[in-house]
Amino acid sequence: MTRTKPSDAAVGCLFLVATPIGNLEDITLRALRVLKEADLVACEDTRHARHLLDHHGIKVPTLALHRHNENEAADKLLRLLGEGKSVALVSDAGTPGVSDPGARAVAAMRAAGFRVIPLPGANAAVAALSAAGLTDERFLFVGFLPAKVGARRTAIAELAAVDAALVFYEAPHRVVETVAELGELLEPRRDIVIARELTKLFEQIARMPLADAPAWLAADADRQRGEFVLLVSAPPPREGLDTETERVLAALLAELPVKQAAKLAAEITGLPKNALYARALELKQRPV
Repeated sequence: MTRTKPSDAAVGCLFLVATPIGNLEDITLRALRVLKEADLVACEDTRHARHLLDHHGIKVPTLALHRHNENEAADKLLRLLGEGKSVALVSDAGTPGVSDPGARAVAAMRAAGFRVIPLPGANAAVAALSAAGLTDERFLFVGFLPAKVGARRTAIAELAAVDAALVFYEAPHRVVETVAELGELLEPRRDIVIARELTKLFEQIARMPLADAPAWLAADADRQRGEFVLLVSAPPPREGLDTETERVLAALLAELPVKQAAKLAAEITGLPKNALYARALELKQRPV
């Protein structure tokens, strides 16, 4: 029996198929049709993908495409698309290429002139945002912060002045440390929304002042389980620094890196280091 091609495109096409992040019912009718009609499903983990495919009665060959073999797997996909085959690309959960493998393969297909078609669907960041109740006009999707403490702290400090809600992904074994560092390095009056196990049995979404989050996590070990989306509200409107503080900060910036200048200015003026760091970044980035 010859399998018909997906109706979205005739031949030689790569479909990016968003898959459920937990609840297997969170998949679109279009995604199910494309998976069923594709010649091959490229997936982050073939066993994980097979569970989804079997659940929906889809019998299509699979090929592993993950972080460690993405370039090699992309070469195989190029050959298949060159033969007129249609390939569906999925990650373990959510949208391929968004904090998941897939971006390199997509770039290779596009560079070779093949059509790439995205099928929108489940996304943990957007799901958490929709239920967070944050009223900020903008958000910045950060994804996973660096695993090493020093690099993670630097990344958080550099985000302190961003005038937008911040969206992070985090693993359970690092969530306590990350939340503590967010509270230490960001304006403490900001709110945090901790969303874990989205769409799953033990889904939990809690909002609180950032300063209260470490104690909330520590109060119940179950709150530290699962996959996390952390959302931090945008910084509150900053009251302008007085003229003398601006002068001191500008003078220090002329001789020192931003971080050292802010630290020393805080010692001189007694003002919060985070606010001074945010203003120092603004001054440093101002066109001359």
